Amino acid sequence: MRQLVPNETESPTPLDLARADFRKAEGRPWVMVNFVISVDGATTIAGGSTDLGDDEDMALFQALRAVPDVILVGASTVIIEDYGPVTLDDERRTWRTEQGMDPVPKLAIVSGTLSLSVDQRVFSDSDNKPIVITGPDANPGRLALLGDAADVLILPETSPEAILDRLSADVVLLEGGPSITGQFVVAGLVDELNVTIAPVLVGGDSPDLLGGAAPRPPYGMQLERVVQGERMLFLRYLKA
Repeated sequence: MRQLVPNETESPTPLDLARADFRKAEGRPWVMVNFVISVDGATTIAGGSTDLGDDEDMALFQALRAVPDVILVGASTVIIEDYGPVTLDDERRTWRTEQGMDPVPKLAIVSGTLSLSVDQRVFSDSDNKPIVITGPDANPGRLALLGDAADVLILPETSPEAILDRLSADVVLLEGGPSITGQFVVAGLVDELNVTIAPVLVGGDSPDLLGGAAPRPPYGMQLERVVQGERMLFLRYLKA
């Protein structure tokens, strides 16, 4: 990997880059977003993002996961991508502990319809249960089916502002999908965008990064870093 912007140099590792960046928002958690997209802006191939990435993209994905207090994701993404419990290697866990953080970030899943099943991999670690965030209209039967598999947080509304207000976090990593990312952008609550650009053209009806949301005025961002991999481009933007 080679850094091209802000200056050209042999790049540090993805983990060194991720943990050296400054992140602090006033009065709320700093919100990071991480996505892999095609050259034409598609976020999925055959419904999932796995085929867009490669080993270098996975290294960045794991590096960014070492940074936040909470990883936030929509239930549809958990189901489609077959999420498991959050795991980090010893290097990342040690670094987090040295910073006074929990060894692994908490996973929070937003699910208005509670379409999750306790048989899914994400609920397979009873010592690292996810948070399930839902609203006042959550189906009581579906709530009961979750049992002790998750820590359920019922909010008056599941708006981005309400979610951030209830999360005990300094930094939140939003991993999608596009629908929830679009909601956070429209609300003006995305501070950092990490985008991996895969050298493929996908076409079709894949959702874009914001799931069709249209912030007004357009959401201004400033390019902060460009890193070139063997195939991919890795871009980091900050809110302008």
